[in-house]
Amino acid sequence: SLVVLFGATAGAYGAKLGSDERELILLVWQVVDLHSKKVGTLHKSLVKADNLDLSEQCREVSGLTPEGLGKAEPLDRVLQQFSQLVSSDLKVLGRNSYTLCSDGQLLIRQVLHPETSKKNFLLSDCFYSFYDLRKEFHTCYPSSAAVKDQTIKTMAEYLGLGTDEAEEDFGVWQVKTMVAIIFSMLSEGCNHVFTEPETVKHKYETGPCSKSETVDSETVIRARGLPWQSSDQDIARFFKGLNIAKGGVALCLNSQGRRNGEALVRFVNSEQRDLALERHKHHMGSRYIEVYKATGEEFLKIAGGTSNEVAQFLSKENQVIIRMRGLPFTATQEDVLGFLGPECPVTGGKEGLLFVKYPDGRPTGDAFVLFSCEEYAQNALKKHKEILGKRYIELFRSTAAEVQQVVLNRYMSTPLIPTLPTPIIPVMPPPYTIATGSIRDCVRLRGLPYTAGIDDILEFMGDATGDIKPHGVHMVLNQQGRPSGDAFIQMKSADKAFMVAQKCHKKMMKDRYVEVFQCSGEEMNFVLMGGTLNRSGLSPPPCKLPCLSPPAYAAFQTAAVIPAEAAALYQPQALLPTTRTPQASAAAPPAVTYYPAQAAQLYMNYTAYYPSPPVSPTTVGYIAAPPGAVAAAATATHTPILPQPGALVRMQGLPYNTGMKEILSFFQGYQYAPDDYNGLIQLSEQARSVLQAPKEWVCL
Repeated sequence: SLVVLFGATAGAYGAKLGSDERELILLVWQVVDLHSKKVGTLHKSLVKADNLDLSEQCREVSGLTPEGLGKAEPLDRVLQQFSQLVSSDLKVLGRNSYTLCSDGQLLIRQVLHPETSKKNFLLSDCFYSFYDLRKEFHTCYPSSAAVKDQTIKTMAEYLGLGTDEAEEDFGVWQVKTMVAIIFSMLSEGCNHVFTEPETVKHKYETGPCSKSETVDSETVIRARGLPWQSSDQDIARFFKGLNIAKGGVALCLNSQGRRNGEALVRFVNSEQRDLALERHKHHMGSRYIEVYKATGEEFLKIAGGTSNEVAQFLSKENQVIIRMRGLPFTATQEDVLGFLGPECPVTGGKEGLLFVKYPDGRPTGDAFVLFSCEEYAQNALKKHKEILGKRYIELFRSTAAEVQQVVLNRYMSTPLIPTLPTPIIPVMPPPYTIATGSIRDCVRLRGLPYTAGIDDILEFMGDATGDIKPHGVHMVLNQQGRPSGDAFIQMKSADKAFMVAQKCHKKMMKDRYVEVFQCSGEEMNFVLMGGTLNRSGLSPPPCKLPCLSPPAYAAFQTAAVIPAEAAALYQPQALLPTTRTPQASAAAPPAVTYYPAQAAQLYMNYTAYYPSPPVSPTTVGYIAAPPGAVAAAATATHTPILPQPGALVRMQGLPYNTGMKEILSFFQGYQYAPDDYNGLIQLSEQARSVLQAPKEWVCL
């Protein structure tokens, strides 16, 4: 038996059904006995949606009203009634099993499965297998229109069925016509047999991916804007109703091995990929997710691997993978198993642990653990930030692709930032001066998440991004060079700034609401120079004497030239190194980087802020300085770079709460030559005299 099913949402209709995330408001169905060619009772049920605001197209096509839907039952109750009524009709017809039959894929895959997943209730097994009437019709009548161009009306017209849509209620005509089409396909001239139903996977299957595999580019998408803590199961839930290939979710990592909010997803065929693209800007929690096309090469670059150790670790299928981060470098397998305890046994004991190491064998502090079931994994996640030794341990859900990325990147590359980065220059016309004036053509963003970057701010601004002045985005950083939670945006006019403040005030960004205030260029400049802006007005910068700690925050004068090594301290975008051989380093000219003048000298202390290099919406990144520019800059200046090779040291593995006092204490007893650093930064005479007083170390 077939259960012919038709539905509609409160939004788009037809080919765009489900693309706008609107809820289901109508279900119509009828049982059809394929052997006796009898039918059961036709049922029509309205569904009460959480949002009863109907689109114009929905009102026009369906004739439904919010008032009528307000008296209906919610979706979970309607689905219960559906199961009961279908069972009753089957008994009358003398049948006990059935398969759904719908007009295309959208109702099942793009409406029912996503909506029930978001509302946290399960669909019965009957919704995981169905016949697509359009495909069955094209199989029965090969000369008919292509499957993607078929509709109920075109199929009826092809068969010459004389049905008048205006005579029946919305939904009733569609189901009656679908039943008539099925009976035509069962007639003696066709004798069509329904044999291969469409299937929906119950759950996502994990598994490794080899670089030798062939991945069709027509099956891969890139999802962007994911919460950093999202796992492969969360992504599979976002695409609920669509069939993801085994091991087809690859979370992308940044250069530090942390998730960057993107993932590549591989589907079983191009049809599923095309349906996934229709979920562009659908929501995962409070965040909307962007979905774009990607290539098979991109997927293999992230998910592919060839390490035998990784392959052996991932050979145990259907395991839940947990990533541990921050392990003591001396931690052993016994230590990790003891930390997890008997309430979350590891699959295979020691064989279920995989420590990540650098090429020289040093541990990185990361490890991956296998668990046989969700219960054990949940018990392990409850130990997030518990102490092992003297360090707290972070635990996250992980994926097979992440295992391969992290382990293979550690095996195949040297530690992150092995050498000082290539000199870079901002892609802006220097010199640049922060705007001043009393015109209120700027906005201040307050309460930004500390993880927010320029891209997040531009996404937060939405359509107003086009009204930002060139190089008008200023992140406000604290004395450690980390985001303070504030930012200033220069708009093209006071009216634009007012509109942005009205539209974006208390809008959400990463689960936090952000306050947006209109302000003037003078007020913005004052805060960026170290002052404060609050309800009581402007407060001057915290001190009028140059502060000595940290000395690297002293001001740069116009046309200042500083070494690339010092510039790297200011530019987080620079922390993506390129490998440099000793021979090339010896032959290269001294590297310098131009940095924009900052309008006035910055007076900073431990509580003051300073601005990041301003950026434009279209030029967020930085580019490497051309060799000619570097050589010319080096020739034009006599600024000493470093006293001798090896005089600059880099410290790795510092605890996150390390302060300057701990670093100075660590280097107690080591001497430095203050005269060699005179040209590194601009200092006043008072600052220089204090720096040259007897000390063991000055930290730059």
